[in-house]
Amino acid sequence: MTRVKRGSVARNRRKKLLHSMRGAKGAHSILFRISNQQRRKGLRYAYVGRKCKKRIIRQQWIIRLNALVHLYGMTYSDFIHLIKSNGLVLNRKMIAQLAITNKEDLIPLIRHIEN
Repeated sequence: MTRVKRGSVARNRRKKLLHSMRGAKGAHSILFRISNQQRRKGLRYAYVGRKCKKRIIRQQWIIRLNALVHLYGMTYSDFIHLIKSNGLVLNRKMIAQLAITNKEDLIPLIRHIEN
């Protein structure tokens, strides 16, 4: 098999990676091997972070709804149970958005569910 010299191809590949790591500090932006490891680690954290973000946003919806229904002497779990048992098809995101923007529109819904 013939020998392949990678000169410019390898240099361009390394240069591209080092250019993408410009914001890193120290060796993470200078040395190829360390930069490559840090890039992989960053991509792994980014993947996990996207999943975590969804979790945190759902928690915020639940906190907002809990605060709203506590004003009417109800708990969050009772509220969700009553919504599902009455056959209403509203998800937490929509109800939380209504709780922020139009509390007055949710009051009849809560009163209806309570009875």
